[in-house]
Formats: sequence, structure tokens, C-alpha cells
Amino acid sequence: MSTFPESARPLAELKPTGRFFVGIDSDGCAFDTMEIKHKECFCPNTIKWWDLQPVSKYAREAVEFVNLYSKWRGINRWPALTVVFDLLEERPEVIARHVKITPAAKVRAFIAQKEFPLSNDGLKKYMALHPDGELETAWRWTTGVNATIEEIVHGVPPFPFVRESLEAMKGKADVVVVSATPTEALIREWQEHDIAQYARVIAGQELGTKKQHLGLAAKGKYAPDHILMIGDAPGDMDAARANDALFFPINPGAEEKSWERFYHEALARFFAGAYKGAYEASLIAEFEKLLPDTPPWRK
Repeated sequence: MSTFPESARPLAELKPTGRFFVGIDSDGCAFDTMEIKHKECFCPNTIKWWDLQPVSKYAREAVEFVNLYSKWRGINRWPALTVVFDLLEERPEVIARHVKITPAAKVRAFIAQKEFPLSNDGLKKYMALHPDGELETAWRWTTGVNATIEEIVHGVPPFPFVRESLEAMKGKADVVVVSATPTEALIREWQEHDIAQYARVIAGQELGTKKQHLGLAAKGKYAPDHILMIGDAPGDMDAARANDALFFPINPGAEEKSWERFYHEALARFFAGAYKGAYEASLIAEFEKLLPDTPPWRK
């Protein structure tokens, strides 16, 4: 029996064409799309579908903190949603307004199960076995987010030095997009800017988690110090570490400088076998200072 989603077969069956593998996250890493997606797409739909209108100011702060400015940046939308609920439930201003925040018990049960991926398709299959009103709301929320993204997020190019880096890796490294974004949106964005040609596989949430993506596509097929994950969030680093891979951080707020450093410095070190060790550690130390786990309103 298959141990991975059938949709992830392109990752499992990926055959190396060289000695090196590079996984690249998309939102906030290759593309400057995190701000517009979360502020203009996720946030309005979260307020609308989860009845947060009475505390919309605080809901917006929580959505932005979780998804953009904290250690949770870049995680799958479902656990991110429950972290938002948890932060709102304990916030004094919300308690003072007597606003009931949904416990999201059914959503949490969906997150906890292992049978279906944490994607829209996974939710639909899960709902067929566990019909529930809360999950109907969850479906309207997630499809509403996707519809809003499709409507307004376009014309956002890759960060400077992304295209140059992809070109420099051509013929030397197998490149795979490793993301928690819906695959359809990833393909649309990478094709829109003519960089899909550089990726062997474009893997979104339907193909599993980022950890699973790297495990299926790279682990055991390449030497550990020949596998590199490029990402802008702690979850990207965790996925790399879980697969004994190296990590290059794209620092939130300094994305262009990060890609410039990768293109001019880090990529050559990676190919030369001089990346692992003190150099990588210095980059990660700088990166880890940028994303706290305590929201500013607690201070």
C-alpha cells in the first residue's frame, strides 16, 4: 500500500539528473505575495466566515502576526487558523467585548487526522465521512480565500535574483517547489512569470507537507549535504532538518538582500561543499531573531 498521497507520486518517482537538489518555498520566499495574500485575502475571509466582525481589529492583528510576523509564518492554513483563534480567545480586549471565539473542535479534528492531506480536496473527502456545520463554514472560508487570491493576486513578480538563481542552478541541481500553498495557485504564479520551466515538480499542499515533499523527492536520492531547502519561515527549516538537509533562509523584510546573497555567495558555497557548518549557522542565527513566538500585545 502506498505510504504517500497518490497526488505526490511525481515527487516519489523523481529521478535525480545530477548530484544536487534544491527545494524552494514560494509565497514570501520566491514571490513577494505573503503580505497581499494574508492582509487582503485571508484576513477579510477569516473575519467574514468566523463571525469576528465585533473584534475585527484584533482579528486582523492576530492573522497578520501568526502568518507574517511570528514563528508560525508559512505554516499550513488550517493550523494557522486555530492559532489565530487561540490568540483571540485569550486576549483581554476580546474577552471584555464578550465575543465568543469558536473552539473549532471539528477543524482541529481534521488537522489531527492523518488519512487526508490538509488541503481543500482533503477537507472535502473528510467532510464526506464527517458531515458537520462547522466544517461547512470551514469549506466556505477556505474556498473564499482561494477565490479572493485568484481574483486579486496577479502581476506580482519573483523577488530580484530569484530568476538569476534559478538560471544559475539549471543543469546543476534538480529544483522542486516545496510549498503549503494550493498547487493550482503555485502553478498559475510560476507559469505567469515564466519560471515554472526551472522546476522539476511544483508541489503544493495537496502533495503533503513540506517535510513529506523533501522526504519523497530528495532524501536518500542525494547526499545530505547536496540537499538544500530555501525558505522564509521556521517550518521550512524544520522540514529541512527532518530530512537531514541544509537550509538557506530568506529573511522576512530583507528578501531581496537574501536572494542577492544566495546568488552571489551561498549557491557557490553549496556546490563547492563549503556551505554546511559555520556559514549556515551564521545565516540561521540571523534568521531566528526575526520571528518571535510572543505577540506584541502581550508585552
